[in-house]
Amino acid sequence: MQEAYRRVYVLRLGHRPARDKRITTHVALVARAFGANGFILAGVCDESVERSLKRTLDCWGGSMHYSCGVSGRRVVEEWKRDGGEVIHLTMYGVPVDEVIGEIRSSTRPKLIVVGAEKVERYYYDAADYNVAIGNQPHSEVAALAVFLDRLYRGRELYYPFYGAKLQIIPNPRGKTVIGGAGCK
Repeated sequence: MQEAYRRVYVLRLGHRPARDKRITTHVALVARAFGANGFILAGVCDESVERSLKRTLDCWGGSMHYSCGVSGRRVVEEWKRDGGEVIHLTMYGVPVDEVIGEIRSSTRPKLIVVGAEKVERYYYDAADYNVAIGNQPHSEVAALAVFLDRLYRGRELYYPFYGAKLQIIPNPRGKTVIGGAGCK
């Protein structure tokens, strides 16, 4: 799958269950599809996010560690204490093209931090890198997808997802899906 030395997790901050179910689910699904090993939902647990991720893993294969309800600060502190680096995606950061080579060349485990609402100053200060995917307002889903694609140089699009019940066969004119026992 990925380079053997890589461990990449995504930490989602500021999830508001009544408002952010769909976008947080999309952050988790992008993390999975674009090569992350884990997804951490800080502060709260949201059963709908967890259910969607589990259903996707069951039907589309692969594995991903999931945790929720933990302190985002504690995750960052422990990650750094254990030798990992923290990459905060923010439109106020350094352009991705200026730092991606350095980030990519590091063998340290990576924690990618994405926010939902206003992110506390702590995360800007604690991050090893504050990285911007452009300096205009946009979705954290888009930022994560672009960042992971740049990190893996597009190879993540070809990673196999073992244990899949469903598989898409590329088709220029329609939809071809094989398998599907127990999947919608």
